[in-house]
Amino acid sequence: MAFGPYCDHSREAKKLCVLQLLSHRRVQQFHFIREEEVGKVVEKIRLSSVNGVPVNISDMFMSLAYNTLSRAAFGSLHENQNGNCKSFSELARKTMTVLSAFCFKDFFPYLGWIDHLTGFIRNLKMITEELNEFFDQVIKERGAGMNDSEKAEDKKYLVDILLYLRKEGLELDLSKDNVKAILLDMFVGGTDTTAATMESMMAELVKNPRIMKKAQEEVRRVVGNSKSKITESDISQMEYLKCVMKETVRCHASAMMPRQTSASVKLQGYDIPAKTRVLINTWAIQRDPALWDRPEEFLPERFLNSSDEEHKKLLFSFGTGRRVCPGMSYAYAEVEYAMANLLYWFDWELPDGGRGEDLDMSEVYTFVIHRKSPLWVVAHSYSP
Repeated sequence: MAFGPYCDHSREAKKLCVLQLLSHRRVQQFHFIREEEVGKVVEKIRLSSVNGVPVNISDMFMSLAYNTLSRAAFGSLHENQNGNCKSFSELARKTMTVLSAFCFKDFFPYLGWIDHLTGFIRNLKMITEELNEFFDQVIKERGAGMNDSEKAEDKKYLVDILLYLRKEGLELDLSKDNVKAILLDMFVGGTDTTAATMESMMAELVKNPRIMKKAQEEVRRVVGNSKSKITESDISQMEYLKCVMKETVRCHASAMMPRQTSASVKLQGYDIPAKTRVLINTWAIQRDPALWDRPEEFLPERFLNSSDEEHKKLLFSFGTGRRVCPGMSYAYAEVEYAMANLLYWFDWELPDGGRGEDLDMSEVYTFVIHRKSPLWVVAHSYSP
C-alpha cells in the first residue's frame, strides 16, 4: 500500500485501512492505550524532574510511538522476553535503518552490484527473514484465539481485525503475506514519523517561550484543577494546541515523499520519463511566500479562524489526493494527546539555562526526517 504502484489492489488496501483499521471510531477505541502509555512517560519524566536532571525527550517520544502502535496493532508490547524472537521495537528500528540506507540500484541500476559489497543486500535479506518470523509468530498467537461467532467489527487490535476480515472473505485478497504487508505499512508509517513530529513540536515550543506559554495556558484552562487525567473531549477544545500541531507539520515534514511517474511528462522545461522516481519538495511548498505569510517564522496563529479545507490543500506532510496517508487521524490523536499532557503536567526549559534562540534545529533528511541531535530538556513538575 505504501510503496507499491497505484492500482486496484492498493486502492482496496487503502480503503480497508481507512474504513476498518484507522477510521475515526477505531482511533477513538485506542484512547485507553494512548492514555496508559503517555501516563508511563509522564511518570518517568516526573521522577527525573525531582532533581532537575535533563531528559532525552527524543528517546522518550520514540519509545512512546513504538509502544503505542505495538499495543494497537498486536494487543501487547511484544518485547523480547524469552529470546526466541526479536522485539517489535528492535525490528522497527532495524527496518527504518534499512529503508533509510542508500541503495545504488534505486538510483543507478547498472551499479546494483555495489549493494552486495556494501552489505545492503545482506541486511535487507536478514531483516526480511526476521520480520517474517515475527509476523508469523504474531499471526499464529492471535489466530489461535479466534472465535467463529465474532466479526471483524467486534475486534479492536489491528492484527485481529485483519485476520477476521480474511476469514470473512473480501474482494481484496487478504493472503497471509497481504496481512504481513499491511501490518508492516502500519509500523513503518506510524512509529518514527510520529516520534519525529512530537520531537519537532517540543523543540519549537522550547525555542519559542511565548508560544509555549500560550499553549500551556490553554491546556491548563481547559483541563482545570480537579481532573487527574486529560480526556479526549478536553483535546477537542484545545484550538491553539491544534494550531501548534499544524504549524509543526508545516515547518517539519516527518518523511520524504517518493512518487513514481505513471507517464512521460514535461514539467517547467524538464522532460521526465515514465516510471521515474521523484521526491516531492515538501519543504519548499510549505515555505513558499506565495502561499504563506512570513513562511520562515513559526506562527501557529496563522491557522486560527481558518478552515481545515483551505490548508489541507497546502499541507503535504501526510501526502495528498489519492495517496494521502490513511493514518493521519491516528498520528494527530497521539501527538496532540501526548503534548497536551506534557504541557499540562510540566514546565520546560533547556539544560543549563540555554536560550531557545540558540537551539540547533538542524535536521537529517533520510526516509524519516528527524533532528540531527537528540533534544535534551529539563522538566519542572506543575501542581494544579
